Amino acid sequence: MLFLLSPAKSLDYETTPHVTSHSRPIFVDEAAELIDLLRRKTPAEIAKLMSISDALAALNVGRYAAWSTRFTAANSKQAVLAFDGDVYEGLQARTLKPAQLDWAQQHLVILSGLYGVLRPLDRMQPYRLEMGTRLVNSRGKDLYAFWGTRIADHLNERLKADASPVVVNLASEEYFKAVDLKTLKARVVQCVFEDWKSGAWKIISFHAKRARGLMARYAIETRAMQPEQLQGFDREGYAYDAAASGRDRLVFRRRSAP
Repeated sequence: MLFLLSPAKSLDYETTPHVTSHSRPIFVDEAAELIDLLRRKTPAEIAKLMSISDALAALNVGRYAAWSTRFTAANSKQAVLAFDGDVYEGLQARTLKPAQLDWAQQHLVILSGLYGVLRPLDRMQPYRLEMGTRLVNSRGKDLYAFWGTRIADHLNERLKADASPVVVNLASEEYFKAVDLKTLKARVVQCVFEDWKSGAWKIISFHAKRARGLMARYAIETRAMQPEQLQGFDREGYAYDAAASGRDRLVFRRRSAP
């Protein structure tokens, strides 16, 4: 069983990693091809392409210029320790033990606009390239065309030894769209997190993102190997709602945030 997560825009390259274990990203050649396209653009073009400020554009132009196919302790950091958004606040990877990170390395997949897929311990150089970016490339008009079936093919390869392969989607719609479902040979299970607000159950973006990280943490700690094992998730007031759920849609609800 594999768990899919989105990356984060916020990055932390200041905190020293608490483990030395690391691996090399799988799609380095593809990332290098995208970096080459990005290097041809001016800061103004990057700002327009990504709808970001001039300051952020300049920062990322510098990142693209510095990017290398050599991943070292000086220019990169393990992906799960470098991402620093809401999902990763829930995951709290900095407090995972080495054995737990090793398990995550086998079962957690971070989707990425630049790297395609990242394992938790893959060294990652800082970047910004969201999956929904309309970056024209040799394969089409955007990154979905660029990655094509590559991500699904990779997941299939990772799951080929499983008698009943399962992908648990904890990623956003923007990133999950990069997985070609016609190619994917696995059952897909969605985890949905809802909060009670104004008299109705609603998905509240901030809470849902954090909950995805909490669920990934729960899966790592319990070494979950079947979707049914996720029904015990009870972090920060959430509880499984069987009546609202289906076989491939697990709904977790809470009345109030802690």
